[in-house]
Amino acid sequence: MTIQTHTPADVAPKNAPANTTKAPAPAARQSAGPDGRGATTVADGVVAKIAGIAIQEIDGVYALGGGAARALGNLREKVGQKDLTQGVSVEVGQTQVAVDVTLVVEYPHPLQQVADTARDAVYRAIEDLVGMEVTEVNVTITDIHVPSDDDADDAALAEPRVA
Repeated sequence: MTIQTHTPADVAPKNAPANTTKAPAPAARQSAGPDGRGATTVADGVVAKIAGIAIQEIDGVYALGGGAARALGNLREKVGQKDLTQGVSVEVGQTQVAVDVTLVVEYPHPLQQVADTARDAVYRAIEDLVGMEVTEVNVTITDIHVPSDDDADDAALAEPRVA
């Protein structure tokens, strides 16, 4: 037996044609509340942001995203905007979500351990905060950050160049 609950968004006004009901936003999760008081819609960007925040807290993760995304992210940070979804891609269904993550690992952290920890953090964050089942979290490591590279870059910037 299925119980149909109606919310103000999916009930047509009394003198309106029957086909004027409002549909959920595309690529978003919508669920009716258990008490019939309304629906909750969670957009893809929210799910991606939650995953991005969870990953940034992992020890050994230096940055999210590939080279071009990180360069653009550095520019955004300089003007005071931080993209918490950088390097995170999600596919959201009605009750399930799949996540793809691209990241840079800090040397000498073990790559597989960082990937597993990031994967676990995404599972926990999305399932706890969004209430959706995570079907998979694919992690792609595109680079290793070596702290000595920063020292060499800083030294090169500090030395005057002679033409």
